[in-house]
Amino acid sequence: MPLIELKHISHSFGTPPDLAARLAIALRLAKPAPRVRAIDDVSLSVRKGEVVGLVGESGCGKSTLGRVVAGILPPTSGSVLWRGRDIKTLSPSEWREAKLRVQMIFQNPYASINPRRRAVDIVGEAPRVHRLIDGNFDAFVDEQFRRAGLDPALKRRFPHQFSGGQRQRIGIARALAVQPEFLVCDEAVAALDVSVQAQILNLFMDLRERLNLTYLFISHDLGVVEHISDRVAIMYLGRIVEEAPAEEIFARANHPYTQALLAEVPRIETTKRSFAAIKGELPSPLAPPSGCHFHPRCPHALPRCRTEAPRLKVVAAGHRSACHLNDFSG
Repeated sequence: MPLIELKHISHSFGTPPDLAARLAIALRLAKPAPRVRAIDDVSLSVRKGEVVGLVGESGCGKSTLGRVVAGILPPTSGSVLWRGRDIKTLSPSEWREAKLRVQMIFQNPYASINPRRRAVDIVGEAPRVHRLIDGNFDAFVDEQFRRAGLDPALKRRFPHQFSGGQRQRIGIARALAVQPEFLVCDEAVAALDVSVQAQILNLFMDLRERLNLTYLFISHDLGVVEHISDRVAIMYLGRIVEEAPAEEIFARANHPYTQALLAEVPRIETTKRSFAAIKGELPSPLAPPSGCHFHPRCPHALPRCRTEAPRLKVVAAGHRSACHLNDFSG
Protein backbone atom coordinates (compact mmCIF):
# COMPACT_ATOMS: atom_id res chain seq x y z
CA MET A 1 0.00 0.00 0.00
CA PRO A 2 1.43 3.44 -0.91
CA LEU A 3 2.07 5.82 1.95
CA ILE A 4 0.53 8.63 -0.14
CA GLU A 5 -1.47 8.22 -3.31
CA LEU A 6 -2.89 10.91 -5.58
CA LYS A 7 -5.86 9.98 -7.77
CA HIS A 8 -6.78 12.29 -10.67
CA ILE A 9 -5.71 15.43 -8.79
CA SER A 10 -6.34 18.82 -10.37
CA HIS A 11 -5.84 22.28 -8.90
CA SER A 12 -6.76 25.65 -10.37
CA PHE A 13 -5.98 29.18 -9.27
CA GLY A 14 -8.27 32.12 -9.86
CA THR A 15 -10.06 35.02 -8.22
CA PRO A 16 -13.68 34.19 -7.33
CA PRO A 17 -16.09 36.73 -8.88
CA ASP A 18 -17.89 39.17 -6.61
CA LEU A 19 -21.65 39.80 -6.78
CA ALA A 20 -21.39 42.37 -9.58
CA ALA A 21 -19.14 40.11 -11.64
CA ARG A 22 -21.47 37.14 -11.17
CA LEU A 23 -24.40 39.24 -12.30
CA ALA A 24 -22.51 40.46 -15.37
CA ILE A 25 -21.52 36.88 -16.24
CA ALA A 26 -25.14 35.69 -15.82
CA LEU A 27 -26.34 38.45 -18.16
CA ARG A 28 -23.54 37.58 -20.61
CA LEU A 29 -22.08 41.05 -20.30
CA ALA A 30 -18.73 39.67 -19.16
CA LYS A 31 -16.75 36.48 -19.38
CA PRO A 32 -15.60 34.48 -16.34
CA ALA A 33 -12.11 35.39 -15.19
CA PRO A 34 -9.50 32.98 -16.53
CA ARG A 35 -8.22 30.30 -14.18
CA VAL A 36 -4.76 28.80 -14.10
CA ARG A 37 -4.93 25.01 -14.18
CA ALA A 38 -1.69 24.34 -12.34
CA ILE A 39 -2.30 20.58 -11.95
CA ASP A 40 -4.23 18.66 -14.58
CA ASP A 41 -5.48 15.15 -13.70
CA VAL A 42 -2.33 13.86 -11.97
CA SER A 43 -2.14 10.38 -10.42
CA LEU A 44 0.97 9.43 -8.47
CA SER A 45 1.83 7.11 -5.59
CA VAL A 46 4.77 7.08 -3.19
CA ARG A 47 5.58 3.96 -1.20
CA LYS A 48 7.05 3.98 2.29
CA GLY A 49 10.82 4.44 2.35
CA GLU A 50 10.91 5.53 -1.30
CA VAL A 51 12.37 8.70 -2.81
CA VAL A 52 10.34 9.93 -5.78
CA GLY A 53 11.88 12.74 -7.82
CA LEU A 54 9.50 15.19 -9.50
CA VAL A 55 11.14 17.02 -12.40
CA GLY A 56 10.04 19.72 -14.80
CA GLU A 57 10.60 23.29 -16.00
CA SER A 58 9.70 26.25 -13.81
CA GLY A 59 5.96 26.89 -13.93
CA CYS A 60 4.96 23.30 -14.70
CA GLY A 61 3.08 22.83 -11.38
CA LYS A 62 5.66 20.90 -9.33
CA SER A 63 5.44 23.13 -6.26
CA THR A 64 1.65 23.24 -6.38
CA LEU A 65 1.58 19.44 -6.45
CA GLY A 66 3.96 19.37 -3.47
CA ARG A 67 1.69 21.69 -1.51
CA VAL A 68 -1.32 19.49 -2.27
CA VAL A 69 0.60 16.45 -1.00
CA ALA A 70 1.61 18.34 2.16
CA GLY A 71 -1.99 19.42 2.81
CA ILE A 72 -1.20 23.12 2.36
CA LEU A 73 -3.47 23.43 -0.68
CA PRO A 74 -6.72 21.49 -1.15
CA PRO A 75 -7.16 19.86 -4.57
CA THR A 76 -9.83 21.35 -6.82
CA SER A 77 -10.79 17.80 -7.79
CA GLY A 78 -9.51 14.30 -7.21
CA SER A 79 -8.52 12.40 -4.07
CA VAL A 80 -5.48 12.30 -1.78
CA LEU A 81 -5.09 8.99 0.05
CA TRP A 82 -3.02 8.58 3.22
CA ARG A 83 -2.22 4.92 3.90
CA GLY A 84 -5.07 3.90 1.60
CA ARG A 85 -7.70 6.20 3.16
CA ASP A 86 -9.11 9.28 1.50
CA ILE A 87 -8.19 12.26 3.69
CA LYS A 88 -11.76 13.55 3.27
CA THR A 89 -12.99 10.58 5.30
CA LEU A 90 -10.55 11.09 8.21
CA SER A 91 -11.82 12.36 11.54
CA PRO A 92 -10.42 15.74 12.75
CA SER A 93 -7.94 14.00 15.07
CA GLU A 94 -6.84 11.59 12.32
CA TRP A 95 -6.48 14.50 9.89
CA ARG A 96 -4.25 16.42 12.34
CA GLU A 97 -2.14 13.30 12.84
CA ALA A 98 -1.78 12.79 9.08
CA LYS A 99 -0.76 16.43 8.56
CA LEU A 100 1.95 16.11 11.21
CA ARG A 101 3.29 13.02 9.45
CA VAL A 102 3.76 14.95 6.18
CA GLN A 103 6.04 17.98 6.35
CA MET A 104 7.43 20.31 3.70
CA ILE A 105 10.86 21.86 3.26
CA PHE A 106 10.65 24.96 1.10
CA GLN A 107 12.87 26.30 -1.66
CA ASN A 108 13.91 29.66 -0.26
CA PRO A 109 15.66 29.38 3.13
CA TYR A 110 15.57 33.18 3.40
CA ALA A 111 11.78 33.45 3.15
CA SER A 112 10.53 30.20 4.68
CA ILE A 113 11.44 30.97 8.30
CA ASN A 114 10.22 33.87 10.45
CA PRO A 115 12.95 36.55 10.67
CA ARG A 116 11.54 37.82 13.98
CA ARG A 117 11.85 34.52 15.83
CA ARG A 118 14.95 32.92 17.29
CA ALA A 119 16.00 29.57 15.86
CA VAL A 120 15.09 27.76 19.09
CA ASP A 121 11.48 28.94 18.78
CA ILE A 122 11.29 28.24 15.04
CA VAL A 123 12.28 24.63 15.61
CA GLY A 124 10.54 24.03 18.93
CA GLU A 125 7.19 25.81 18.59
CA ALA A 126 5.25 23.12 16.63
CA PRO A 127 6.27 20.13 18.81
CA ARG A 128 5.49 22.18 21.92
CA VAL A 129 2.02 23.10 20.62
CA HIS A 130 1.31 19.48 19.66
CA ARG A 131 2.69 18.20 22.99
CA LEU A 132 5.37 16.05 21.43
CA ILE A 133 8.09 17.03 23.91
CA ASP A 134 8.73 14.73 26.84
CA GLY A 135 11.07 16.35 29.30
CA ASN A 136 13.32 19.37 28.85
CA PHE A 137 12.46 21.74 25.99
CA ASP A 138 16.04 22.94 25.43
CA ALA A 139 17.38 19.39 25.36
CA PHE A 140 14.76 18.45 22.76
CA VAL A 141 15.68 21.41 20.51
CA ASP A 142 19.40 20.65 20.91
CA GLU A 143 18.76 17.14 19.60
CA GLN A 144 16.90 18.51 16.56
CA PHE A 145 19.79 20.87 15.84
CA ARG A 146 22.37 18.09 16.04
CA ARG A 147 20.27 15.83 13.81
CA ALA A 148 20.19 18.55 11.13
CA GLY A 149 23.94 19.15 11.41
CA LEU A 150 23.74 22.41 13.40
CA ASP A 151 25.58 23.44 16.56
CA PRO A 152 23.01 23.75 19.41
CA ALA A 153 25.06 26.67 20.76
CA LEU A 154 23.61 28.75 17.88
CA LYS A 155 19.97 28.18 18.77
CA ARG A 156 19.44 31.65 20.33
CA ARG A 157 20.43 33.42 17.13
CA PHE A 158 18.02 35.08 14.69
CA PRO A 159 17.78 33.86 11.06
CA HIS A 160 19.82 36.77 9.66
CA GLN A 161 22.78 35.52 11.70
CA PHE A 162 22.91 32.24 9.76
CA SER A 163 24.19 31.41 6.28
CA GLY A 164 21.88 30.08 3.56
CA GLY A 165 22.91 26.48 4.18
CA GLN A 166 22.39 26.88 7.92
CA ARG A 167 18.94 28.37 7.37
CA GLN A 168 17.99 25.42 5.22
CA ARG A 169 19.16 23.12 8.01
CA ILE A 170 16.89 25.05 10.40
CA GLY A 171 14.02 24.35 8.00
CA ILE A 172 14.95 20.66 8.02
CA ALA A 173 15.18 20.62 11.83
CA ARG A 174 11.76 22.31 12.06
CA ALA A 175 10.22 19.68 9.77
CA LEU A 176 11.82 16.76 11.64
CA ALA A 177 10.84 18.09 15.07
CA VAL A 178 7.25 16.83 14.70
CA GLN A 179 8.41 13.28 13.86
CA PRO A 180 7.20 13.07 10.24
CA GLU A 181 7.24 10.01 8.00
CA PHE A 182 7.03 11.87 4.69
CA LEU A 183 8.99 14.95 3.57
CA VAL A 184 8.10 17.08 0.56
CA CYS A 185 11.35 18.76 -0.49
CA ASP A 186 10.49 21.64 -2.83
CA GLU A 187 13.71 22.64 -4.63
CA ALA A 188 15.35 22.31 -1.22
CA VAL A 189 18.89 22.82 -2.56
CA ALA A 190 18.25 25.12 -5.53
CA ALA A 191 19.08 28.37 -3.70
CA LEU A 192 22.34 27.04 -2.23
CA ASP A 193 25.94 26.99 -3.43
CA VAL A 194 27.06 23.77 -5.10
CA SER A 195 29.28 22.71 -2.18
CA VAL A 196 26.44 23.36 0.29
CA GLN A 197 24.03 21.48 -2.00
CA ALA A 198 26.18 18.38 -1.66
CA GLN A 199 26.15 18.67 2.12
CA ILE A 200 22.35 19.01 2.28
CA LEU A 201 21.81 16.11 -0.16
CA ASN A 202 24.08 13.90 1.94
CA LEU A 203 22.10 14.96 5.01
CA PHE A 204 18.83 13.97 3.31
CA MET A 205 20.23 10.56 2.40
CA ASP A 206 21.58 10.02 5.92
CA LEU A 207 18.25 11.01 7.50
CA ARG A 208 16.41 8.65 5.17
CA GLU A 209 18.45 5.73 6.47
CA ARG A 210 18.37 6.72 10.13
CA LEU A 211 14.70 7.72 10.37
CA ASN A 212 13.17 5.56 7.60
CA LEU A 213 11.85 8.67 5.84
CA THR A 214 9.96 8.88 2.56
CA TYR A 215 10.56 11.78 0.17
CA LEU A 216 8.87 13.57 -2.68
CA PHE A 217 11.91 15.41 -3.99
CA ILE A 218 10.95 18.28 -6.32
CA SER A 219 13.70 19.70 -8.52
CA HIS A 220 14.51 20.98 -11.98
CA ASP A 221 18.09 19.65 -11.64
CA LEU A 222 18.28 16.20 -13.21
CA GLY A 223 21.74 15.60 -11.77
CA VAL A 224 20.44 16.03 -8.23
CA VAL A 225 17.39 13.86 -8.94
CA GLU A 226 19.53 11.07 -10.41
CA HIS A 227 21.71 11.13 -7.28
CA ILE A 228 18.95 10.83 -4.70
CA SER A 229 15.83 9.30 -6.30
CA ASP A 230 14.56 5.72 -6.59
CA ARG A 231 11.82 6.67 -9.04
CA VAL A 232 11.33 9.76 -11.22
CA ALA A 233 8.17 11.46 -12.51
CA ILE A 234 8.50 14.04 -15.31
CA MET A 235 5.94 16.87 -15.27
CA TYR A 236 5.02 19.22 -18.10
CA LEU A 237 2.42 21.98 -17.86
CA GLY A 238 0.46 20.35 -15.05
CA ARG A 239 0.59 16.76 -16.31
CA ILE A 240 2.81 13.76 -15.58
CA VAL A 241 4.23 12.75 -18.97
CA GLU A 242 6.61 9.98 -17.88
CA GLU A 243 7.29 7.91 -14.77
CA ALA A 244 9.87 5.17 -14.23
CA PRO A 245 12.68 3.97 -11.94
CA ALA A 246 15.55 6.46 -11.95
CA GLU A 247 17.94 4.12 -13.79
CA GLU A 248 15.33 3.48 -16.47
CA ILE A 249 14.60 7.17 -17.00
CA PHE A 250 18.25 8.10 -17.43
CA ALA A 251 19.10 5.07 -19.59
CA ARG A 252 15.96 4.73 -21.73
CA ALA A 253 13.86 7.89 -21.61
CA ASN A 254 10.73 7.42 -23.71
CA HIS A 255 8.89 10.75 -23.89
CA PRO A 256 10.32 13.40 -26.25
CA TYR A 257 10.22 16.00 -23.46
CA THR A 258 12.26 13.77 -21.12
CA GLN A 259 14.72 13.06 -23.93
CA ALA A 260 15.10 16.79 -24.56
CA LEU A 261 15.71 17.49 -20.86
CA LEU A 262 18.38 14.80 -20.65
CA ALA A 263 20.07 16.09 -23.81
CA GLU A 264 20.54 19.46 -22.10
CA VAL A 265 22.22 18.11 -18.95
CA PRO A 266 25.82 19.47 -18.82
CA ARG A 267 28.42 16.70 -19.01
CA ILE A 268 32.21 16.57 -18.87
CA GLU A 269 33.19 14.83 -22.07
CA THR A 270 36.30 14.81 -24.23
CA THR A 271 34.28 14.68 -27.45
CA LYS A 272 32.47 17.69 -28.80
CA ARG A 273 28.70 17.68 -28.92
CA SER A 274 26.18 20.17 -30.24
CA PHE A 275 23.84 21.83 -27.77
CA ALA A 276 20.22 22.37 -28.83
CA ALA A 277 17.73 23.83 -26.39
CA ILE A 278 14.09 22.76 -26.42
CA LYS A 279 12.42 24.87 -29.07
CA GLY A 280 9.83 27.44 -28.06
CA GLU A 281 8.69 28.68 -24.68
CA LEU A 282 6.65 26.92 -22.02
CA PRO A 283 3.02 27.76 -22.94
CA SER A 284 0.90 29.75 -20.54
CA PRO A 285 -1.19 27.62 -18.15
CA LEU A 286 -3.96 30.19 -18.71
CA ALA A 287 -4.32 28.89 -22.26
CA PRO A 288 -2.56 25.51 -22.56
CA PRO A 289 -2.32 23.90 -26.01
CA SER A 290 -5.01 21.42 -26.98
CA GLY A 291 -4.27 17.72 -27.12
CA CYS A 292 -0.77 16.92 -25.96
CA HIS A 293 0.51 20.03 -24.18
CA PHE A 294 4.02 19.42 -25.55
CA HIS A 295 3.07 19.19 -29.22
CA PRO A 296 4.01 22.82 -30.18
CA ARG A 297 7.61 22.11 -29.10
CA CYS A 298 7.86 18.42 -30.02
CA PRO A 299 9.99 17.48 -33.06
CA HIS A 300 7.92 14.29 -33.53
CA ALA A 301 4.42 15.79 -33.25
CA LEU A 302 1.66 14.06 -35.22
CA PRO A 303 -1.68 15.57 -36.32
CA ARG A 304 -3.30 13.46 -33.60
CA CYS A 305 -1.15 15.18 -30.94
CA ARG A 306 -2.91 18.50 -31.61
CA THR A 307 -6.36 17.17 -30.76
CA GLU A 308 -6.03 14.18 -28.42
CA ALA A 309 -4.25 14.15 -25.06
CA PRO A 310 -2.20 10.94 -24.66
CA ARG A 311 -2.68 8.80 -21.58
CA LEU A 312 0.11 7.28 -19.52
CA LYS A 313 0.82 3.89 -21.07
CA VAL A 314 3.05 1.09 -19.78
CA VAL A 315 6.08 0.85 -22.10
CA ALA A 316 8.24 -1.40 -19.88
CA ALA A 317 8.16 -2.89 -16.39
CA GLY A 318 7.44 0.00 -14.02
CA HIS A 319 7.80 2.51 -16.87
CA ARG A 320 4.87 4.63 -18.07
CA SER A 321 4.88 7.33 -20.72
CA ALA A 322 2.19 9.59 -22.24
CA CYS A 323 3.06 9.78 -25.92
CA HIS A 324 1.12 8.78 -29.03
CA LEU A 325 4.32 7.47 -30.61
CA ASN A 326 4.10 4.47 -28.27
CA ASP A 327 1.02 3.28 -30.19
CA PHE A 328 3.33 2.52 -33.14
CA SER A 329 6.02 0.69 -31.11
CA GLY A 330 6.27 -3.04 -30.50
